[in-house]
Amino acid sequence: MSVTRLVVFDLDGTLVNSRADLVSSANEMLAVFGAAPLTDAALASFVGDGARMLVARAIAASGVPAERLGAALEKFLEIYNGRLVETTRPYEGIPELVTGASSLGAELAVITNKPEAPSLAILSHFNLASAFRWVVGGDSRFPRKPDPASLNWVMAEAGMDAAHTLFVGDSQVDADTARAAGARFCLAAYGFGQARGSIEIRPGEFSADSAREILRAIEALA
Repeated sequence: MSVTRLVVFDLDGTLVNSRADLVSSANEMLAVFGAAPLTDAALASFVGDGARMLVARAIAASGVPAERLGAALEKFLEIYNGRLVETTRPYEGIPELVTGASSLGAELAVITNKPEAPSLAILSHFNLASAFRWVVGGDSRFPRKPDPASLNWVMAEAGMDAAHTLFVGDSQVDADTARAAGARFCLAAYGFGQARGSIEIRPGEFSADSAREILRAIEALA
């Protein structure tokens, strides 16, 4: 089947529900620095701009001195990399979505602000990695989202124009990335990326409450 669409996914809050592992790792890191734990909701609202920003926001909210950021980030990554899939699981219907998107003639990619190694480890653990031709992490040669450079590069590599490219994500960062590249956007409304506030859906964009609804958005790209 010829390739007719490009579908690019965010990872955390879109393909996998990693909220509990991220929250518990952040609170364990804070405890190492003598700080009290933060609420699940507060820490979830810090996710989306990469590990460094998550840790920076967490220590600022907990009163840990900013000059401890480097050490705190190192400790967080050490803790989190040891529990990547302790509770993390693909959202319901994600394996079927990936299969269905491929059957529609879509090339698939992941662009995430999470570092590439843990991203690939999570995808591989759930037998999803092979479905994605490109996996671009937050430590790649490209600036992190919402800078559109990584998305522009994937579109160029796929030979796909923006009108036939769908970026699926759960956060404002993802919406801004898609819009900056001129791609279509689908909000994964079931994810935790709206912890910092609701996301406006513009004309021509999609909002999906399930993986099945994302497939409908992919179908609409034809």
